[in-house]
Amino acid sequence: MLGRRQEINLQLHQLVDFILLAVCLWLSYTLRAHVVVALFPKSEELPPFSDFIWVLAVIAPFTPIFLEMQGFYSNLTGKTLRLSLWQLGGTLIWIGVMLGFCEVFLHWRVYSRALLVFQGFLGGGALLLREALVKRHLRHRIANDHGDRERVLVAGGPADIEHLLANMSAEQRSEVEVVGKFDVTSEPTTLLVELLHKNAVSRVIFAAKHVHFGKIEEAVQACETEGVEAWISADFFQTAIARPTFDVLGGKLMLVFHSTPGVSWALVLKDVVDRVGALAIMLFSLPLWIIAMVGIKFTSSGPIFFKQQRSGRYGKAFSMYKFRTMSVDAEAAREGLESLNQMDGPVFKIKNDPRISPFGKWLRRLSVDELPQLLNVLKGEMSLVGPRPLPVYEIEKIEKHAQRRRLSVKPGLTCLWQVSGRNKITDFEEWVALDLKYIDNWSLWLDLKILAQTVPAVLRGQGAH
Repeated sequence: MLGRRQEINLQLHQLVDFILLAVCLWLSYTLRAHVVVALFPKSEELPPFSDFIWVLAVIAPFTPIFLEMQGFYSNLTGKTLRLSLWQLGGTLIWIGVMLGFCEVFLHWRVYSRALLVFQGFLGGGALLLREALVKRHLRHRIANDHGDRERVLVAGGPADIEHLLANMSAEQRSEVEVVGKFDVTSEPTTLLVELLHKNAVSRVIFAAKHVHFGKIEEAVQACETEGVEAWISADFFQTAIARPTFDVLGGKLMLVFHSTPGVSWALVLKDVVDRVGALAIMLFSLPLWIIAMVGIKFTSSGPIFFKQQRSGRYGKAFSMYKFRTMSVDAEAAREGLESLNQMDGPVFKIKNDPRISPFGKWLRRLSVDELPQLLNVLKGEMSLVGPRPLPVYEIEKIEKHAQRRRLSVKPGLTCLWQVSGRNKITDFEEWVALDLKYIDNWSLWLDLKILAQTVPAVLRGQGAH
Protein backbone atom coordinates (compact mmCIF):
# COMPACT_ATOMS: atom_id res chain seq x y z
CA MET A 1 0.00 0.00 0.00
CA LEU A 2 1.35 3.40 -0.96
CA GLY A 3 1.12 6.81 0.61
CA ARG A 4 -2.35 8.27 0.96
CA ARG A 5 -3.97 4.94 0.05
CA GLN A 6 -2.21 3.30 2.98
CA GLU A 7 -3.44 6.04 5.30
CA ILE A 8 -7.02 5.71 4.00
CA ASN A 9 -6.96 1.92 4.41
CA LEU A 10 -5.70 2.32 7.98
CA GLN A 11 -8.48 4.77 8.79
CA LEU A 12 -11.08 2.44 7.25
CA HIS A 13 -9.81 -0.47 9.35
CA GLN A 14 -9.96 1.69 12.46
CA LEU A 15 -13.49 2.86 11.61
CA VAL A 16 -14.63 -0.75 11.13
CA ASP A 17 -13.01 -1.70 14.44
CA PHE A 18 -14.77 1.23 16.12
CA ILE A 19 -18.13 -0.05 14.88
CA LEU A 20 -17.31 -3.67 15.80
CA LEU A 21 -16.33 -2.70 19.35
CA ALA A 22 -19.50 -0.62 19.78
CA VAL A 23 -21.67 -3.50 18.58
CA CYS A 24 -19.80 -5.96 20.81
CA LEU A 25 -20.34 -3.74 23.85
CA TRP A 26 -24.07 -3.68 23.13
CA LEU A 27 -24.05 -7.48 22.74
CA SER A 28 -22.10 -7.80 25.99
CA TYR A 29 -24.68 -5.65 27.75
CA THR A 30 -27.50 -7.78 26.30
CA LEU A 31 -25.81 -10.99 27.46
CA ARG A 32 -25.27 -9.68 30.97
CA ALA A 33 -28.57 -7.82 31.38
CA HIS A 34 -30.87 -10.46 29.91
CA VAL A 35 -29.24 -13.84 29.28
CA VAL A 36 -27.26 -14.03 32.53
CA VAL A 37 -30.20 -12.74 34.57
CA ALA A 38 -32.48 -15.36 32.94
CA LEU A 39 -30.03 -18.18 33.71
CA PHE A 40 -29.11 -16.90 37.17
CA PRO A 41 -32.14 -15.08 38.66
CA LYS A 42 -30.18 -13.98 41.73
CA SER A 43 -27.80 -11.91 39.56
CA GLU A 44 -27.92 -8.17 40.10
CA GLU A 45 -29.93 -6.34 37.46
CA LEU A 46 -28.11 -3.75 35.39
CA PRO A 47 -29.17 -0.12 34.85
CA PRO A 48 -30.11 0.96 31.30
CA PHE A 49 -27.50 0.88 28.55
CA SER A 50 -27.31 4.69 28.64
CA ASP A 51 -25.37 4.39 31.93
CA PHE A 52 -22.62 2.59 29.98
CA ILE A 53 -22.18 5.21 27.27
CA TRP A 54 -19.01 6.50 28.96
CA VAL A 55 -17.56 2.97 28.77
CA LEU A 56 -18.37 2.96 25.06
CA ALA A 57 -16.70 6.39 24.71
CA VAL A 58 -13.49 4.95 26.16
CA ILE A 59 -13.39 1.54 24.49
CA ALA A 60 -14.61 2.22 20.93
CA PRO A 61 -12.39 5.20 19.92
CA PHE A 62 -9.30 4.55 22.03
CA THR A 63 -8.86 0.83 21.31
CA PRO A 64 -8.01 1.43 17.59
CA ILE A 65 -5.58 4.18 18.62
CA PHE A 66 -3.74 1.92 21.06
CA LEU A 67 -3.82 -0.93 18.53
CA GLU A 68 -2.08 1.31 15.99
CA MET A 69 0.57 2.17 18.57
CA GLN A 70 1.11 -1.55 19.12
CA GLY A 71 1.58 -2.11 15.36
CA PHE A 72 -1.65 -4.11 15.01
CA TYR A 73 -2.41 -2.67 11.56
CA SER A 74 1.10 -3.12 10.13
CA ASN A 75 2.57 -6.00 8.10
CA LEU A 76 -0.68 -7.95 8.14
CA THR A 77 0.41 -10.72 5.78
CA GLY A 78 3.55 -11.41 7.80
CA LYS A 79 1.90 -11.40 11.24
CA THR A 80 1.29 -14.46 13.36
CA LEU A 81 -1.74 -15.05 15.57
CA ARG A 82 0.57 -15.00 18.57
CA LEU A 83 1.78 -11.48 17.73
CA SER A 84 -1.79 -10.27 17.19
CA LEU A 85 -2.82 -11.66 20.60
CA TRP A 86 0.20 -9.96 22.21
CA GLN A 87 -0.76 -6.62 20.63
CA LEU A 88 -4.37 -7.05 21.76
CA GLY A 89 -3.16 -7.84 25.28
CA GLY A 90 -1.06 -4.68 25.44
CA THR A 91 -4.01 -2.61 24.25
CA LEU A 92 -6.30 -4.26 26.80
CA ILE A 93 -3.97 -3.13 29.59
CA TRP A 94 -4.09 0.50 28.44
CA ILE A 95 -7.89 0.43 28.12
CA GLY A 96 -8.09 -1.12 31.59
CA VAL A 97 -5.94 1.69 32.99
CA MET A 98 -8.23 4.31 31.41
CA LEU A 99 -11.39 2.63 32.73
CA GLY A 100 -9.84 2.28 36.18
CA PHE A 101 -8.84 5.94 36.21
CA CYS A 102 -12.37 7.04 35.28
CA GLU A 103 -13.90 4.83 37.96
CA VAL A 104 -11.49 5.80 40.75
CA PHE A 105 -11.00 9.51 40.11
CA LEU A 106 -14.16 10.51 38.22
CA HIS A 107 -16.42 8.06 40.10
CA TRP A 108 -18.00 6.76 36.88
CA ARG A 109 -19.30 3.33 37.80
CA VAL A 110 -18.90 0.30 35.54
CA TYR A 111 -21.63 -1.61 37.43
CA SER A 112 -20.64 -5.01 35.97
CA ARG A 113 -17.21 -6.60 35.65
CA ALA A 114 -18.83 -9.49 33.76
CA LEU A 115 -19.84 -7.07 31.01
CA LEU A 116 -16.19 -6.07 30.57
CA VAL A 117 -15.15 -9.73 30.43
CA PHE A 118 -17.77 -10.40 27.73
CA GLN A 119 -16.55 -7.31 25.87
CA GLY A 120 -12.96 -8.52 26.06
CA PHE A 121 -13.79 -11.86 24.48
CA LEU A 122 -16.38 -10.62 21.96
CA GLY A 123 -14.43 -7.49 20.98
CA GLY A 124 -11.10 -9.31 20.78
CA GLY A 125 -12.66 -12.09 18.73
CA ALA A 126 -14.29 -9.60 16.36
CA LEU A 127 -11.00 -7.75 15.83
CA LEU A 128 -9.13 -11.01 15.14
CA LEU A 129 -11.85 -12.13 12.72
CA ARG A 130 -11.73 -8.80 10.88
CA GLU A 131 -7.93 -9.06 10.67
CA ALA A 132 -8.14 -12.64 9.36
CA LEU A 133 -10.55 -11.58 6.61
CA VAL A 134 -8.28 -8.69 5.59
CA LYS A 135 -5.28 -11.05 5.54
CA ARG A 136 -7.17 -13.46 3.32
CA HIS A 137 -8.14 -10.66 0.95
CA LEU A 138 -4.56 -9.37 0.74
CA ARG A 139 -3.11 -12.82 0.11
CA HIS A 140 -5.70 -13.39 -2.60
CA ARG A 141 -4.70 -10.10 -4.25
CA ILE A 142 -1.04 -11.07 -4.07
CA ALA A 143 -1.67 -14.48 -5.59
CA ASN A 144 -4.02 -13.23 -8.33
CA ASP A 145 -3.74 -10.24 -10.64
CA HIS A 146 -7.14 -8.51 -10.66
CA GLY A 147 -6.06 -5.82 -13.10
CA ASP A 148 -6.87 -2.98 -10.70
CA ARG A 149 -3.38 -2.49 -9.32
CA GLU A 150 -1.74 0.91 -9.72
CA ARG A 151 0.54 1.04 -12.74
CA VAL A 152 3.95 2.46 -11.78
CA LEU A 153 7.29 3.01 -13.42
CA VAL A 154 10.53 2.65 -11.47
CA ALA A 155 13.41 4.95 -12.46
CA GLY A 156 17.00 5.28 -11.32
CA GLY A 157 20.25 3.38 -11.61
CA PRO A 158 19.87 -0.36 -12.42
CA ALA A 159 21.29 -1.52 -9.07
CA ASP A 160 19.18 1.00 -7.13
CA ILE A 161 16.01 -0.10 -8.97
CA GLU A 162 16.58 -3.76 -8.14
CA HIS A 163 17.36 -2.94 -4.51
CA LEU A 164 14.13 -0.93 -4.13
CA LEU A 165 11.99 -3.67 -5.71
CA ALA A 166 13.60 -6.37 -3.59
CA ASN A 167 12.75 -4.46 -0.41
CA MET A 168 9.08 -3.83 -1.18
CA SER A 169 6.80 -5.83 1.08
CA ALA A 170 4.27 -8.32 -0.26
CA GLU A 171 1.45 -5.95 0.68
CA GLN A 172 3.04 -3.09 -1.27
CA ARG A 173 3.60 -5.32 -4.30
CA SER A 174 -0.07 -6.34 -4.18
CA GLU A 175 -1.08 -2.69 -4.69
CA VAL A 176 1.16 -1.85 -7.66
CA GLU A 177 2.08 -3.25 -11.03
CA VAL A 178 5.58 -2.32 -12.17
CA VAL A 179 5.05 -1.77 -15.91
CA GLY A 180 8.55 -0.60 -16.73
CA LYS A 181 12.01 0.47 -15.61
CA PHE A 182 13.85 3.60 -16.69
CA ASP A 183 17.62 3.98 -16.37
CA VAL A 184 18.14 7.66 -15.54
CA THR A 185 21.92 7.32 -15.83
CA SER A 186 22.00 6.37 -19.52
CA GLU A 187 18.57 6.83 -21.14
CA PRO A 188 17.18 10.19 -22.35
CA THR A 189 14.19 11.83 -20.67
CA THR A 190 12.25 11.57 -23.93
CA LEU A 191 12.20 7.78 -23.45
CA LEU A 192 10.69 8.29 -19.98
CA VAL A 193 7.89 10.35 -21.54
CA GLU A 194 7.28 7.60 -24.13
CA LEU A 195 7.03 5.00 -21.36
CA LEU A 196 4.53 7.17 -19.49
CA HIS A 197 2.33 7.42 -22.58
CA LYS A 198 2.67 3.77 -23.60
CA ASN A 199 1.95 2.21 -20.20
CA ALA A 200 -0.64 4.64 -18.75
CA VAL A 201 1.56 5.21 -15.72
CA SER A 202 0.09 7.00 -12.69
CA ARG A 203 3.26 7.19 -10.61
CA VAL A 204 7.03 7.16 -11.14
CA ILE A 205 9.17 5.94 -8.25
CA PHE A 206 12.77 7.17 -8.34
CA ALA A 207 15.46 5.04 -6.72
CA ALA A 208 18.03 7.82 -6.60
CA LYS A 209 20.73 6.61 -4.24
CA HIS A 210 23.59 6.69 -6.77
CA VAL A 211 22.19 9.15 -9.32
CA HIS A 212 23.15 12.79 -9.91
CA PHE A 213 20.44 15.16 -8.73
CA GLY A 214 20.49 17.10 -12.00
CA LYS A 215 19.30 14.05 -13.96
CA ILE A 216 16.62 13.33 -11.40
CA GLU A 217 15.42 16.93 -11.56
CA GLU A 218 15.02 16.72 -15.34
CA ALA A 219 13.03 13.48 -15.06
CA VAL A 220 10.81 14.87 -12.27
CA GLN A 221 10.06 17.94 -14.39
CA ALA A 222 8.94 15.62 -17.20
CA CYS A 223 6.58 13.88 -14.75
CA GLU A 224 5.32 17.27 -13.58
CA THR A 225 4.49 18.26 -17.16
CA GLU A 226 2.65 14.98 -17.72
CA GLY A 227 0.70 15.29 -14.47
CA VAL A 228 2.21 12.06 -13.12
CA GLU A 229 3.18 11.70 -9.43
CA ALA A 230 6.92 11.45 -8.76
CA TRP A 231 8.21 9.69 -5.64
CA ILE A 232 11.92 9.97 -4.82
CA SER A 233 13.63 7.47 -2.58
CA ALA A 234 15.34 9.41 0.23
CA ASP A 235 18.06 6.91 1.11
CA PHE A 236 20.87 8.82 -0.61
CA PHE A 237 22.18 9.71 2.86
CA GLN A 238 23.24 6.80 5.05
CA THR A 239 22.78 7.16 8.81
CA ALA A 240 23.39 4.61 11.55
CA ILE A 241 20.74 5.78 14.03
CA ALA A 242 18.75 8.76 12.73
CA ARG A 243 15.46 8.07 10.92
CA PRO A 244 14.41 10.30 8.00
CA THR A 245 11.08 12.15 7.81
CA PHE A 246 9.83 15.12 5.81
CA ASP A 247 8.68 18.52 6.99
CA VAL A 248 8.16 21.99 5.55
CA LEU A 249 9.98 25.16 6.59
CA GLY A 250 9.58 28.51 4.87
CA GLY A 251 7.75 26.83 2.01
CA LYS A 252 10.71 24.51 1.43
CA LEU A 253 10.55 20.73 1.69
CA MET A 254 12.95 19.53 4.38
CA LEU A 255 14.39 16.03 4.74
CA VAL A 256 14.70 15.58 8.51
CA PHE A 257 16.92 13.04 10.26
CA HIS A 258 15.91 12.38 13.86
CA SER A 259 17.38 9.90 16.33
CA THR A 260 14.70 10.37 18.99
CA PRO A 261 10.97 9.57 18.98
CA GLY A 262 9.31 11.92 16.49
CA VAL A 263 6.33 14.13 17.28
CA SER A 264 3.28 11.87 17.44
CA TRP A 265 0.03 11.25 19.26
CA ALA A 266 1.91 8.67 21.32
CA LEU A 267 4.20 11.41 22.67
CA VAL A 268 1.21 13.67 23.34
CA LEU A 269 -0.42 10.84 25.27
CA LYS A 270 2.84 10.24 27.16
CA ASP A 271 2.77 13.86 28.32
CA VAL A 272 -0.85 13.48 29.46
CA VAL A 273 -0.04 10.25 31.29
CA ASP A 274 2.93 11.99 32.95
CA ARG A 275 0.85 14.86 34.33
CA VAL A 276 -2.15 12.77 35.36
CA GLY A 277 0.05 9.99 36.74
CA ALA A 278 2.20 12.42 38.73
CA LEU A 279 -0.88 14.01 40.28
CA ALA A 280 -2.35 10.60 41.14
CA ILE A 281 0.89 9.37 42.71
CA MET A 282 1.17 12.57 44.76
CA LEU A 283 -2.33 12.05 46.14
CA PHE A 284 -1.74 8.38 46.98
CA SER A 285 1.69 9.07 48.51
CA LEU A 286 0.58 12.03 50.60
CA PRO A 287 1.11 10.14 53.92
CA LEU A 288 4.73 9.45 52.88
CA TRP A 289 5.24 13.16 52.17
CA ILE A 290 4.05 14.00 55.67
CA ILE A 291 6.26 11.31 57.26
CA ALA A 292 9.29 12.50 55.28
CA MET A 293 8.80 16.18 56.11
CA VAL A 294 8.22 15.52 59.82
CA GLY A 295 11.12 13.07 60.00
CA ILE A 296 13.60 15.42 58.32
CA LYS A 297 12.50 18.33 60.49
CA PHE A 298 12.98 16.44 63.75
CA THR A 299 16.12 14.40 62.90
CA SER A 300 18.30 17.08 61.35
CA SER A 301 18.71 20.82 61.00
CA GLY A 302 18.26 22.55 57.70
CA PRO A 303 15.66 22.72 54.92
CA ILE A 304 13.27 19.83 54.22
CA PHE A 305 13.75 19.96 50.48
CA PHE A 306 17.01 19.71 48.54
CA LYS A 307 17.20 21.63 45.27
CA GLN A 308 19.92 21.07 42.67
CA GLN A 309 20.57 22.19 39.11
CA ARG A 310 20.17 19.20 36.81
CA SER A 311 20.46 18.90 33.04
CA GLY A 312 17.11 18.43 31.30
CA ARG A 313 16.24 17.89 27.67
CA TYR A 314 19.06 18.99 25.36
CA GLY A 315 21.04 19.95 28.46
CA LYS A 316 18.77 22.81 29.56
CA ALA A 317 19.25 23.28 33.31
CA PHE A 318 16.34 23.07 35.72
CA SER A 319 15.94 22.90 39.49
CA MET A 320 15.22 19.32 40.55
CA TYR A 321 13.59 18.71 43.94
CA LYS A 322 14.22 15.93 46.46
CA PHE A 323 13.66 15.38 50.14
CA ARG A 324 16.95 16.24 51.83
CA THR A 325 18.71 13.06 52.95
CA MET A 326 22.21 14.46 53.56
CA SER A 327 23.84 16.98 55.82
CA VAL A 328 23.44 20.64 54.88
CA ASP A 329 27.12 20.90 53.80
CA ALA A 330 26.93 17.76 51.61
CA GLU A 331 27.78 19.56 48.36
CA ALA A 332 30.88 21.18 49.87
CA ALA A 333 32.00 17.84 51.39
CA ARG A 334 31.75 15.99 48.08
CA GLU A 335 35.16 17.17 46.88
CA GLY A 336 36.87 15.49 49.80
CA LEU A 337 35.22 12.16 48.93
CA GLU A 338 36.17 12.06 45.24
CA SER A 339 38.80 9.38 45.89
CA LEU A 340 36.04 7.01 47.07
CA ASN A 341 33.97 7.33 43.89
CA GLN A 342 32.82 3.88 42.70
CA MET A 343 31.51 4.97 39.29
CA ASP A 344 33.56 5.20 36.11
CA GLY A 345 33.11 8.38 34.09
CA PRO A 346 31.76 11.75 35.22
CA VAL A 347 29.19 10.45 37.73
CA PHE A 348 29.89 10.51 41.48
CA LYS A 349 28.42 7.71 43.61
CA ILE A 350 29.74 5.90 46.67
CA LYS A 351 28.27 3.16 48.82
CA ASN A 352 27.51 4.05 52.45
CA ASP A 353 27.96 7.74 51.78
CA PRO A 354 28.88 9.30 55.19
CA ARG A 355 26.95 12.46 54.32
CA ILE A 356 23.60 10.60 54.44
CA SER A 357 21.65 10.84 57.70
CA PRO A 358 20.11 7.70 59.33
CA PHE A 359 16.60 8.87 58.46
CA GLY A 360 17.85 9.78 54.98
CA LYS A 361 18.99 6.18 54.45
CA TRP A 362 15.44 4.99 55.10
CA LEU A 363 14.05 7.56 52.68
CA ARG A 364 16.51 6.45 50.03
CA ARG A 365 15.95 2.74 50.56
CA LEU A 366 12.28 3.13 49.58
CA SER A 367 12.96 5.99 47.12
CA VAL A 368 10.71 8.29 49.16
CA ASP A 369 13.32 11.02 48.69
CA GLU A 370 12.45 11.06 44.96
CA LEU A 371 8.76 11.95 45.47
CA PRO A 372 9.22 15.76 45.16
CA GLN A 373 10.35 15.18 41.58
CA LEU A 374 6.68 14.66 40.81
CA LEU A 375 6.52 18.45 40.98
CA ASN A 376 9.09 18.56 38.17
CA VAL A 377 6.90 16.17 36.17
CA LEU A 378 3.85 18.41 36.69
CA LYS A 379 5.91 21.40 35.50
CA GLY A 380 6.89 19.50 32.34
CA GLU A 381 10.61 19.43 33.17
CA MET A 382 10.66 15.66 33.72
CA SER A 383 8.72 12.57 32.71
CA LEU A 384 7.67 9.54 34.74
CA VAL A 385 9.99 7.40 32.59
CA GLY A 386 13.21 8.60 31.00
CA PRO A 387 16.99 8.78 31.56
CA ARG A 388 17.82 9.96 35.08
CA PRO A 389 18.82 13.66 35.16
CA LEU A 390 22.43 14.26 36.12
CA PRO A 391 23.82 17.37 37.83
CA VAL A 392 24.96 20.05 35.41
CA TYR A 393 28.57 19.78 36.57
CA GLU A 394 28.61 16.03 35.77
CA ILE A 395 27.18 16.57 32.28
CA GLU A 396 29.94 19.09 31.61
CA LYS A 397 32.50 16.33 32.27
CA ILE A 398 31.14 14.01 29.56
CA GLU A 399 33.89 13.54 26.97
CA LYS A 400 32.15 11.31 24.39
CA HIS A 401 29.66 13.31 22.35
CA ALA A 402 27.56 10.20 21.59
CA GLN A 403 26.79 9.91 25.30
CA ARG A 404 25.05 13.28 25.25
CA ARG A 405 22.27 11.76 23.14
CA ARG A 406 20.71 10.67 26.43
CA LEU A 407 19.82 14.37 26.79
CA SER A 408 17.64 14.29 23.65
CA VAL A 409 14.53 13.27 25.63
CA LYS A 410 13.01 14.45 28.89
CA PRO A 411 14.70 13.00 31.99
CA GLY A 412 12.56 10.72 34.11
CA LEU A 413 11.81 9.46 37.59
CA THR A 414 12.64 5.90 36.57
CA CYS A 415 14.38 4.23 33.65
CA LEU A 416 15.93 0.97 32.44
CA TRP A 417 19.01 1.65 34.58
CA GLN A 418 16.79 2.18 37.60
CA VAL A 419 15.03 -1.20 37.27
CA SER A 420 18.15 -3.10 36.24
CA GLY A 421 19.76 -2.92 39.67
CA ARG A 422 21.55 0.40 39.48
CA ASN A 423 23.79 -0.23 42.47
CA LYS A 424 25.37 -3.12 40.54
CA ILE A 425 26.21 -0.93 37.53
CA THR A 426 29.41 1.04 38.07
CA ASP A 427 30.32 1.64 34.42
CA PHE A 428 28.93 4.92 33.08
CA GLU A 429 29.07 3.59 29.51
CA GLU A 430 26.83 0.67 30.49
CA TRP A 431 24.44 3.12 32.13
CA VAL A 432 24.34 5.29 28.98
CA ALA A 433 23.87 2.19 26.80
CA LEU A 434 20.69 1.39 28.74
CA ASP A 435 19.46 4.97 28.30
CA LEU A 436 20.10 4.88 24.53
CA LYS A 437 18.40 1.49 24.31
CA TYR A 438 15.35 3.09 25.89
CA ILE A 439 15.42 6.05 23.47
CA ASP A 440 15.86 3.89 20.36
CA ASN A 441 13.05 1.50 21.35
CA TRP A 442 10.67 3.92 23.01
CA SER A 443 6.96 3.20 23.08
CA LEU A 444 4.12 3.72 25.54
CA TRP A 445 4.17 -0.03 26.15
CA LEU A 446 7.86 0.14 27.13
CA ASP A 447 7.06 2.99 29.56
CA LEU A 448 4.31 0.89 31.11
CA LYS A 449 6.63 -2.10 31.55
CA ILE A 450 9.31 0.04 33.20
CA LEU A 451 6.76 1.58 35.56
CA ALA A 452 5.49 -1.90 36.44
CA GLN A 453 9.06 -3.08 37.16
CA THR A 454 9.84 -0.01 39.26
CA VAL A 455 7.51 -0.95 42.13
CA PRO A 456 9.14 -4.34 42.95
CA ALA A 457 12.60 -2.81 42.38
CA VAL A 458 11.85 -0.17 45.03
CA LEU A 459 10.41 -2.74 47.45
CA ARG A 460 13.57 -4.86 47.08
CA GLY A 461 15.63 -1.83 48.04
CA GLN A 462 17.10 -1.26 44.56
CA GLY A 463 16.04 2.34 44.95
CA ALA A 464 18.80 2.92 47.49
CA HIS A 465 21.85 4.88 46.34
